[in-house]
Amino acid sequence: MAGKEEFSKYAVPNMKRAYFSALAFLGSHDDAMEASQIAFVKAYDHFESFDTTKNFFTWYYKILKNHCLNVIRSRKSGREFSLLELKENMLESEPQQAIEQKEEILLLEKAMLKLSPHERELLIMREIEGQSYKQISDLLGIPQGSVMSGLFYARKNLAAKYRELL
Repeated sequence: MAGKEEFSKYAVPNMKRAYFSALAFLGSHDDAMEASQIAFVKAYDHFESFDTTKNFFTWYYKILKNHCLNVIRSRKSGREFSLLELKENMLESEPQQAIEQKEEILLLEKAMLKLSPHERELLIMREIEGQSYKQISDLLGIPQGSVMSGLFYARKNLAAKYRELL
């Protein structure tokens, strides 16, 4: 088993990114904190299978994603999703603009919940986290063309769901 210090060298720089990735899947702060921590424990338990010549987050992300999908499958009730938590700093300082933006974001959150988990994942990775097509391709293990077409359809579906709510 690899040492705690060696694992920490890889894990610590990725904790914030892991939290936001889990938040994109699960939608709530508490669930994202718990999921990212559980996934780090699972990663630590299997750290000997990590190839140190590869990207740690790509390897870890697969563990995190599988855990988050299991959490989503096990839920019986609806879930919270907060783009406000992901993009708090985008609200304007003017009160009227802030109110209007908050209302738009709430509608966008409702529309996002109507998308498939894969579509949400693609949109969050690209639009919120600002990852490149290549990074998304590497993380998800799919061709860049699939990322690009998936994003096209996800954006199209999101726009349709958003218009339905207006």
